[in-house]
Amino acid sequence: MFVITGGGTGGHLAIAKSLAMQLKANKQKIIYIGSLQGQDQAWFAKSDLFDCVYFLNTTGVVNKKGIGIIKALFLQLRALWAVRGIFKNHEIVSVISVGGFSAGPASIGAILFKKKLFIHEQNAVKGKLNAKLTPFATNIFGSFEDSAKNFIKTSYPVRKEFFLESRIRKEIKTIMFLGGSQGAVAINDFALKVVLDLMAQGFKIIHQCGSKDLERMKQEYLRLGVLDKIDLFDFEVNLLSKIQKADICVCRAGASSVWELAANGIPCLYIPYPYAAGNHQYYNALFFEKKELGKIVEQDRLQPKKLFDFIEEMQENILEISEALQKSIQSDGAKEIVEIIIKNSLPA
Repeated sequence: MFVITGGGTGGHLAIAKSLAMQLKANKQKIIYIGSLQGQDQAWFAKSDLFDCVYFLNTTGVVNKKGIGIIKALFLQLRALWAVRGIFKNHEIVSVISVGGFSAGPASIGAILFKKKLFIHEQNAVKGKLNAKLTPFATNIFGSFEDSAKNFIKTSYPVRKEFFLESRIRKEIKTIMFLGGSQGAVAINDFALKVVLDLMAQGFKIIHQCGSKDLERMKQEYLRLGVLDKIDLFDFEVNLLSKIQKADICVCRAGASSVWELAANGIPCLYIPYPYAAGNHQYYNALFFEKKELGKIVEQDRLQPKKLFDFIEEMQENILEISEALQKSIQSDGAKEIVEIIIKNSLPA
């Protein structure tokens, strides 16, 4: 039986779900070990993907100080004891970590209790936990570059829909501002600065502003006299239908986002979140910029001219870039990872 562990945020949990679906398709038994904190319960408390789910009382250690770090370490150690019992009850063979603070107890437990450990690192810069655990892992998987001897480069596990609904962009008619379901105030404010000029040039606008900023954005677009001409929304269950209509995207550079957008063939102007751990969003975006498949503008240098220069640049060769983005990722990332895990979990 396999353990999938980790999460906390949507990016980690999307990987966990993708790998769980593939393991189940391969008729493997799986349990999930996550945390009472973060989004783990919202994703998997009622999921039928797992034979059993456990949510332990843990919290992150990184960025804690004083009493906070002592409490966090105590919770992690107590959870480690719970993990020992879970492993025994389910005869666990291997642990698959997708990162995030909730991966700590089961991942460390794999090392201490002599289970095989497999790690998926979603970003171009390793998280602190993954970096510490890499030497003890059987394999570490990722879609960017890594120098570790046990590293295997695979395609990012992206949902099939992003490939099935993908299209080659041939011209720029519609521009999307993608702030995520939580929103990105910097991207929202930037959209307000450029929207009138964009619409004057004939571009259509799609804008996901996030639930916390929806009312403000409605009022601002109303003040500008364009609210009824913009596809403005906070959250969309079928976000892919919105992305599919767009020709270029202004967005953050979380790992899931950059690979989902690449799979869909849409060129992006990346605005990395400047406070992401290890500045990993910048390095995620840099992977694409180096291949001339996108452009980075750091948040403190975000000016209207940067976007209009990007549009002009994309107009010249958007078809070739869109095709290259599609080719940068294959649709069987989860299948590739799971097959290696199953093979390497067999007794020597």
